Amino acid sequence: MSVGAMGVFDRRLLLAVDARGYGSADTARQREIQTVLPRLLSEAAEAAGLDRASWVRQAAGDSEFAVLPTGSDEQALVEPFMRRLDAGLRAHNRDRVPGARLALRAAVHFGPASEAPNGFVGPGPVEVSRILESDPLRRALVAAPDAPLAVALTTPVFTELVAQGYTNFRPEEFREVVVEKKEYRGRAWLWVPGYDVHGLDLGDSAPGAGAGSPANSGGTAAQAGPPARGGDSATNNLYGTVINGNVVFGISK
Repeated sequence: MSVGAMGVFDRRLLLAVDARGYGSADTARQREIQTVLPRLLSEAAEAAGLDRASWVRQAAGDSEFAVLPTGSDEQALVEPFMRRLDAGLRAHNRDRVPGARLALRAAVHFGPASEAPNGFVGPGPVEVSRILESDPLRRALVAAPDAPLAVALTTPVFTELVAQGYTNFRPEEFREVVVEKKEYRGRAWLWVPGYDVHGLDLGDSAPGAGAGSPANSGGTAAQAGPPARGGDSATNNLYGTVINGNVVFGISK
């Protein structure tokens, strides 16, 4: 890290998750989601050997944005964490009617994110947030109705971990998509456990594909170029309750 006119430069491991259908759920269902989500995330972190108590977390009912400490294990978050989260969701959903099942979108990024007076600054938090809210990731859960989880990795995470063989994932298990959300335009790599992601109808999100065409129809993952950035830096303001280790503090809007 170095300190300049703009402050401390740091690259951090970032995680964002969001539950499907929270806004249309009744009060009892919303309460259940708020109870189950942190439990499943904690269980997945423990199984992966990650200390969730050390994460700086923004909880928002049906979602969580987390900045992991410098030096956190990227491999652990990408594979054992996600596999355990998928298993936990499937166990929770067992014997439940479709309308009562919990499904999550998740996005992982490793990029610039530095603490600031009212949150984090840098393109990293913006990128992971835009990918979490992107149409391809949302459509993946719609196209895979029995899947409780859809995961998006940013290009640096996919190319440096999955494509290089540092996980047990096969690169062809992921599908490259274009993400265009607000000011952000880039690429991500999707994984939906239990599904051939290349066969899912994601609209026109595939690079070089027309509407309705599957990405990489040959079944292999293509190499992605660097994602385009919406700007050199941005601020991610954290509203609500933020948990940093054993300290809880509020930030008012």
